[in-house]
Amino acid sequence: MTDRDYRILADRFEAETLDAIGFSHLDHIGVACQMLQRYDFLDAARTYSRALRGIASKAGAPDKFNLTVTLAFLSLLSERMASTPHQTFGEFMEKNTDLMSRSLMGNWYSPDRLNSKNARTVFLMPDRCNA
Repeated sequence: MTDRDYRILADRFEAETLDAIGFSHLDHIGVACQMLQRYDFLDAARTYSRALRGIASKAGAPDKFNLTVTLAFLSLLSERMASTPHQTFGEFMEKNTDLMSRSLMGNWYSPDRLNSKNARTVFLMPDRCNA
């Protein structure tokens, strides 16, 4: 997908008109990057979290939303976007292939902590050190 495609997808995501079926991990990242470009970090986190929670609820899976994962991943993306020279989302992803790993948060969080009931509703600090 092009940057323009991700802008359109982000518009649909923010309006909560996006169908969760077929919304891939890469799409999550692309939309999150768009939000981080549109808004300052706190507004991006609020907007992204609200929309993701709404989409998960509409899909009948409200328990899939995890505030800790969402905020930790947005923080990581924001840092990477600021420190990775890139012109396009594709170029950014080529330079940050580890973002596609579903186990990436395991560098900072134990599975028990990350998958806990609290992690879904409260931002939890990491319990692992990224050495």
